Amino acid sequence: MTDRNAIDADVDGSESSGATRPSDTRDASDSEDTDAETDAERPALPRGVVDEVERLTRLERNAVDENEIEAYEDRREDLLDEHDFTARIRDDDGDDVLVCHPAEWHDEENGVIRTERIDDIDRAVEIPLEGTADPDDWEAVDDHNRELVAAVREAHGDVHGDNAAMLADFAGNHYAKPIESLTSEELAEFGTDYVVRNAWPSAKQQEVIAESIEHVFETAGEPVPEIRF
Repeated sequence: MTDRNAIDADVDGSESSGATRPSDTRDASDSEDTDAETDAERPALPRGVVDEVERLTRLERNAVDENEIEAYEDRREDLLDEHDFTARIRDDDGDDVLVCHPAEWHDEENGVIRTERIDDIDRAVEIPLEGTADPDDWEAVDDHNRELVAAVREAHGDVHGDNAAMLADFAGNHYAKPIESLTSEELAEFGTDYVVRNAWPSAKQQEVIAESIEHVFETAGEPVPEIRF
């Protein structure tokens, strides 16, 4: 299981400089245009693997049951092992970042990254977990959230739909992230702070906010995080 505290985040500043999410990874159909590239110049992790690793990480962060958490972590580790990669969570001034890098860079005995083993820093992948990777993605995130709100409204009525809309405003404007990626801590902030200070829900809405959140996550097909408010 990945040890989140095992690796010094910025040994000589090497790992955190220039490693990004491979949003522009080429498809196999582009191979005829990239014959001149070497294996080392191509992204080490396929886009689909990166997306699945991120998905598993978000599921693990939202899970409450210890067995469920371990299952997500083990699946992520097995998936990365298939590509000789490892992962950890780095704290960047309070914002968590998922870092995936080649296993050979990692000195397991001392729990550090060996800078002399880094052949190409671009082989590492960094995925911000506190919001979208690119602020320009906000519009796409908001569109996604509004579609989810519409689905909740259609399935469960206007009261839950209105609560889902409040949650969409919070997720988009405060974290620029899909609703179903909100953590238990962020949902607590929504219920105890945002709703009180920034929204004016009706009495009916206030009575069912927790239930509305459950409907949102269930409609999105994601596990419901622990709701603490």
